[in-house]
Amino acid sequence: MTAKKGHDIIKSRIIEKQRPVFPFYAEKRKSVPSQRMFMLPDFKHDLWEVLARTHKKIFLYGMGNGADKILSVCTKKGIPVEGFFANDAFVRGQSFHGKRVMTFAEVKETYGAENLLALLSFGTARPEVLSLICSVAGCCELYAPDVPVCGETLFDRAFYLAHRKELEETRALFSDEESRFIFDRVLSYKLTGEISYLLEAVSDPRAVWKTLILPQKAHTVADLGAYTGDTAAALLAAPGSEIRKIYAIEPDRRNFQKLSAFAEKEKNAAIIPIRAAAWDQKEELAFRSSGNRNATLSAAGNPAHLERVPGERPDELLDSVPIDFIKYDVEGAEREALLGSAGILQKDRPLLALSLYHRSKDLFALPLLLKEHFPFYRHFYLRRFAGLPAWDIILFAKA
Repeated sequence: MTAKKGHDIIKSRIIEKQRPVFPFYAEKRKSVPSQRMFMLPDFKHDLWEVLARTHKKIFLYGMGNGADKILSVCTKKGIPVEGFFANDAFVRGQSFHGKRVMTFAEVKETYGAENLLALLSFGTARPEVLSLICSVAGCCELYAPDVPVCGETLFDRAFYLAHRKELEETRALFSDEESRFIFDRVLSYKLTGEISYLLEAVSDPRAVWKTLILPQKAHTVADLGAYTGDTAAALLAAPGSEIRKIYAIEPDRRNFQKLSAFAEKEKNAAIIPIRAAAWDQKEELAFRSSGNRNATLSAAGNPAHLERVPGERPDELLDSVPIDFIKYDVEGAEREALLGSAGILQKDRPLLALSLYHRSKDLFALPLLLKEHFPFYRHFYLRRFAGLPAWDIILFAKA
């Protein structure tokens, strides 16, 4: 089964099932005449309800934090999970939650592909891994459950119906057709787990750099959630970049060490690493250190992985510094970081790039918060970059 054939089968399944879809699923993205009058459709069921009714054997595809979260939800909902499998090349006798991890070939041979339902339990943007996922989807029924990076609130049908008015208000904020297309596809994915919605809703990174970020016009940047300097490196490497200074704020100790090493080597601009958590007030915070992109503010978890870090208002950290562009990717603390930047936004009105995917409510709560507290931001653009599941959903806001 080729990846292309797998992708085609995924698309055809959605059409055959005739599940509720939003207006932009057509091959050509048609505009909706009146966005203000638009009403989101009803959904009769969500993925979790489908899983509760299936007679197929449910296997989690992958291991790690994502599989832990999905397994936890299945357990709470009484959804039986038969076992776990991974791509054939990655299985080396591992066990997960007391069960041996099987190869996909072994699972197919044992149960028959027609009797399988696979739940994608890891994230990736690597093309070769995405191809493997599409190949699996071409052989058996496959979904990617939407579980939040932070918090435990699921974006299920009950959540959708409870917040439909806010979702409609958010959709009306967007300034272009692509934003509405991506919003519609992301909502459809979150409720159905169908990955073809995400495969279609991918923005062209080159167009984003050229039309939205415009590094040739940004001289000073605040990078909130700087990780190891990946965003800073991309900004400085962009064609025509005129960036001269980047304030890189990162709370994770190991990430900060790598960020500092990167800053020391950078010759084209001044990168100022600041070890702190962007927050809405000055206070000490409990931080779950991981040394990767999933480090989060949390009082829960293994005490060996919890550190105390200073929570700081970006306003105070960057007092009197003119800022042209702020990136917010702070693993679930976007609301606090945004409010803690109020002075900068009032004074400089920089371009904003705000992550909307860490918590279930982020997709609507953060754009509406921005509209309420900072009404001078009037141009909203939603973009999503390649990868599964629904990560890297970014709101660009311009005054």
